[in-house]
Amino acid sequence: MSVAPNQLNRNEGKPYLSKLGDLSRLRPPERVCKLDRMGAAFPTRLSFMRLLLRRMSSERWQMKRGSFELDENGYGTAVYTAQLPDQAYSLIAFANPLADEDRTDRVIASAWDAAFVLFDGIPSQADIDRLRAQAPLQEAGRFEATDLVISRANRSLRLFEYVCDCLARGEQPEPTRLNEVGYLMRTTAVYGNGKFGISDRSRIASREETQNSFQAEMLTVFLIRQFTFDQLEHIASCRTGGAPVVLAPSLKRSLGIGNATGLGMAPFVVSHPELLHHWFHARESALARVRSMEDISPDDVKRALELQQRAYQHVCEWQTSDADYRQRNQELLQDLLEIRHWLERADAGQRAGQLWDALFRHAEASFNLDGQELLCALLIEIYPDAAEGLDEMFHAHDPELLHITETVRATLERLDDQYGWTDDIDFSADEQNAHFWYVSENKLEPRFGRRAEEPGADQEMPVAIARDMAAFRDALRRSDPDQSLRVFLQEHPDYRHLARRAQVLGRYPYGEIRDNLIAEGCSPLDILRFKLAFFGAAKFDPKSSLWTRITMFQGAPLMSELDEPWADDWWLSVAPQNA
Repeated sequence: MSVAPNQLNRNEGKPYLSKLGDLSRLRPPERVCKLDRMGAAFPTRLSFMRLLLRRMSSERWQMKRGSFELDENGYGTAVYTAQLPDQAYSLIAFANPLADEDRTDRVIASAWDAAFVLFDGIPSQADIDRLRAQAPLQEAGRFEATDLVISRANRSLRLFEYVCDCLARGEQPEPTRLNEVGYLMRTTAVYGNGKFGISDRSRIASREETQNSFQAEMLTVFLIRQFTFDQLEHIASCRTGGAPVVLAPSLKRSLGIGNATGLGMAPFVVSHPELLHHWFHARESALARVRSMEDISPDDVKRALELQQRAYQHVCEWQTSDADYRQRNQELLQDLLEIRHWLERADAGQRAGQLWDALFRHAEASFNLDGQELLCALLIEIYPDAAEGLDEMFHAHDPELLHITETVRATLERLDDQYGWTDDIDFSADEQNAHFWYVSENKLEPRFGRRAEEPGADQEMPVAIARDMAAFRDALRRSDPDQSLRVFLQEHPDYRHLARRAQVLGRYPYGEIRDNLIAEGCSPLDILRFKLAFFGAAKFDPKSSLWTRITMFQGAPLMSELDEPWADDWWLSVAPQNA
């Protein structure tokens, strides 16, 4: 039976959700939890930005601009509020002059075009005055429990002034010029979860709207995007003597918020294995649902062809200075053409079977990793309800007690099963110990050092899980197998965190990156791209193996468009054809 997208999950039969138990359709952790495949990730409808905007739409959040006190140059204060039935969140924006020579992507900067705070509730004038003094200081500021997220951003030198001049002349900017950059403003940090003295996550962790991963941070970025549009139009209007000036909505939608992301994200992924499992498992479950579908309708194939065309255009518009990414994207375009040819050849006989699984297997045999992972995201996008219910697990539970009564033998058996893959790594070889992760003293940010060349290995972060688990297993083998884990850990307390990790991951098989994160060939960029793709970011533009530029919310509906029927259809956005 063919099932239209809007019928899925609307009846008791749940035509393909029942297939979720077919574990043969789930790609195994040893296949997907690898750095090279993580470094080929693309956003899906399970991405955190998409989850946030769907919630905002379904719950009919009231989005309002409150005070907007900017001078003719766009400097001043603005407040935006998201009003929920029982809660409110407000973005407070502080814009100030910044010399061009002080504008930088680097986290060590101390001045920015604008600073932002996501406030828990609706701020009083006293709150705004307090934050006006503290927010521009960012890490050096002093914050209170109501301050949930802090951020800062710089205007795009290439684009902001060009668009402002166009509007002041009564013209709309060229869409191709907008696509060259993709944003008017770029954040250099979006800090949450108690960092630098702001509110701890525990304050909001139990709220439905902020329980899932990074929802407060995504709301912050979405509201910053609206501020950039309002600031731009305000400046252009002042240049015309006060006449109303509006950037065309289609052009606004084509602009997101840029972001420069470095190593800070990578250790988070390693230190939150339960979250990592949930992100992986949700995506793989949605993919398994689609692959299990039978009797595919012509409309479903038509939708797939539409998404293929969009993805092809998106990759063509992807601007990057990285030679490796440019080459990969050229190969990706060839894989996308093959997807189109394959779909065009699909006849009624093929559609009667598991068409999507056949296409998936064809890609596994013929495509590069980028093509394989983009196809997975495309397949999930065909059916909106393929992801239904899977986003409810994007949060971690409270830490569990360590079970110390089991024997060394039982612990070792579990570890051999979970971490047997580490046997393929020779940790005595220099190339397998080439790097170490540490935290910089000046900015408290993660860094990636070379063990043989740089000091600080004695301050190494616990990121080398593969090496450490191998050492843990060796220590267990040398111990009395009938000894309790409690006695073993009393003698070897350095392994306590690994014992806890292994016990937790017994229930979360996707929670471990199955690679050596200190090896010579390790590229932190792979971890960054994986996490950023789950945010919903696209158009990655690596500047090294340690940091990348991205665009967030590009193609997303505007603050006033969340109730539009097309508001969730912005996967892999493309430049508008007409302004």
